[in-house]
Amino acid sequence: MMRMFRVKVGLVMGVVVMLMTGCAPTPRAEVIIPTLAVLPSAYHLEDAERVARDFLDAWQAADYSAMYALTSYTNREAIPYEEFAALYQRTADEMTLERVTITPITIVRDQDTLATFSYDAHFTTRLLGEFADPARDLHLVVDDTDGAWRVAWSAGDIFAAMRDGARVRFDPVVPNRANIYDRDGRVLADQNARVITINLVPQNVPNMQACVNELALALDDDPAEVAERIDSRPANWIIDVGIIEAQTYIDHNEALTNLCDAEFTDRPARRYENGPLTAHIVGYVGYPTVEELPAVEADGFAADTILGRAGIEATWDETLRGQPGGRLVIVEPSGEIVRELTRVSARPGQSVWLTIDSDLQAATQRIIADSYASGLFSSDESRGAVVVVIDVNTGEILAMVSYPSFDNNAYTVFPEMGRDEANRMIERYQNDPRNPELNRATQGVYALGSVMKTVSAAAVADSNVYALDERYTCSGIWSRDIPRYDWFAPGHGTLTLASALTNSCNPYFYEVGYQLSQVDPWILPTYARQLGFGGLTGLPDLPESPGLIGDPDWLQSTYGLPWTYSEEVNMAIGQGYVQVTPLQVARWFAAIANGGSLPRPVLVSQVGLLGDPMRAVYEPEFVPTQLRTDVLDTIRDGLCAVTTASYGTARFVFENSPLQTYGVCGKTGTAQDAPRNSHAWFAAYAPRENPEIAIVAMVENAGQGSEVAAPIARDVLEAYFGLTTP
Repeated sequence: MMRMFRVKVGLVMGVVVMLMTGCAPTPRAEVIIPTLAVLPSAYHLEDAERVARDFLDAWQAADYSAMYALTSYTNREAIPYEEFAALYQRTADEMTLERVTITPITIVRDQDTLATFSYDAHFTTRLLGEFADPARDLHLVVDDTDGAWRVAWSAGDIFAAMRDGARVRFDPVVPNRANIYDRDGRVLADQNARVITINLVPQNVPNMQACVNELALALDDDPAEVAERIDSRPANWIIDVGIIEAQTYIDHNEALTNLCDAEFTDRPARRYENGPLTAHIVGYVGYPTVEELPAVEADGFAADTILGRAGIEATWDETLRGQPGGRLVIVEPSGEIVRELTRVSARPGQSVWLTIDSDLQAATQRIIADSYASGLFSSDESRGAVVVVIDVNTGEILAMVSYPSFDNNAYTVFPEMGRDEANRMIERYQNDPRNPELNRATQGVYALGSVMKTVSAAAVADSNVYALDERYTCSGIWSRDIPRYDWFAPGHGTLTLASALTNSCNPYFYEVGYQLSQVDPWILPTYARQLGFGGLTGLPDLPESPGLIGDPDWLQSTYGLPWTYSEEVNMAIGQGYVQVTPLQVARWFAAIANGGSLPRPVLVSQVGLLGDPMRAVYEPEFVPTQLRTDVLDTIRDGLCAVTTASYGTARFVFENSPLQTYGVCGKTGTAQDAPRNSHAWFAAYAPRENPEIAIVAMVENAGQGSEVAAPIARDVLEAYFGLTTP
């Protein structure tokens, strides 16, 4: 009897096996005899672990679709994929997440169909560095629909505190833009202008359409773009929707409060003390362009961050703006912070100290303006002027005035004079034929006229084409190609190299150009470049033009013409294929003064935080001209007589000046600019013994250098030495 029972049991089990085989592969068709069967292999714990690892691997790869496919059927019914992926992506964006690193710990079965996978997570972010979130749990369940282990997902699997609708939020801390000072610590740019930020919570807005329309008016923006900014954030978040000026706040705050339930906070904005005084140097700020925005946001700044757009503001932008910090928090819909994930301190911007002397800068600007008002030349024909003062021993620029100037306050994002008036000012500047936005010191290029004779003298003497005492009779006319006349018709008599500079005799230097061309047409262009012309000065702080020094190759490649001695004759007196910047001239005269080394010009001396030790950002740098000492001595003798000798071209300007006790060594220049009037030049250094500064004054289309530019330079030198009231 027992044997028959065993046979029957065997037959029954055989039938069960046959039934299971016939119904495969759907798990729902399995027939399970509790006392004899085990869980199917799909429900083994190692399979749960594999699902957990696959899910977390997909997170590390930001493969949200693969993650979603491993969640339970119940999850997928409750949350669409788009919402699931958006939550992960929005969280990653808010974190500036670069990488998630998972370290498995263990897996345990809680019940037959439930398991928990424990692991550590390590997050690497762009703005907040790295932080760990250890001992996390991922819950798994046997899904009846899928017949396999699946992740029993919730938002808490991003961070546990997010389980009940909380979200990750990055609270940035953006440092104030640092100040710009002159050499004595006087403020040139600060953050003491005030603007107002508009904040709102979308779900609290009584009438969204009316709110958007009012915001568009206040922000002077397109309503669709305003609505898009609001819609891009969760409805329960506090949103910064834009910044307005003080007057706009007065005009719109009541309507924004009623229609948007808006709140307002003060915010500092850029301001330029005495803006036109240093506008070409300091520059101005503005919003990032569309092209710049990705890099700006990658650095942790918002789209409404101000960046340097011109001048020192632009070249020292990273120093001035510092580095944002902030904290990463999890917030409830109510706004309550339930967890701080990590934080990093902001790095404050460092202030920048310039080499500019504000008193000298102001005196120089006033002196130029007075010259235009004097009636000495046609201010209608002359569109602008420039003065540069440089320390011959360090390269520090003490004054750099480009006239006319402009008010850089009009170019800031939130101008104190109001946007309407600022726009009118900018339109006037841009339509002004005098081009006030041009920095004539570094970007204006001009024929040099007779100041170029110092270069020609250096070339002909240092190359040994002329002896230092080479004599030539200046008769008032030179006729090797066409008749060329001197500015002084009777002529100057027999001259040496030094006295030719003092008299500024054109025929002497026509002959210099001719003799150089006969020996080698490359001598003069090569020396001109060696002395700092036809190339950048090395000024690191502002854009500059290289100017032009022509040569045989350049003329052939540009115009298809051969180089003749006439080109060299023109170049010898600063005409023809010669275009220079005033800064190049100042640098050359600094080299004459200091013994033959071209200084690298600088505008920024140090940076740092107020109250902390300052950090010098440059050491004086020089490029040797390699001119012989006796050549430089001869040039200096000729220049120093210009302001003292009876035949000096600028003696009448300086003879009654208290500067005579210091000694001023200079060169006048009158550069033709046909059909307009000539450019007026004067370049000099002072004192004669132990020189301190070099100065260049140039007035466009104003006539004679001795009559127009030299008096400007004289007055600036008197201001520098304290001989007049600045």
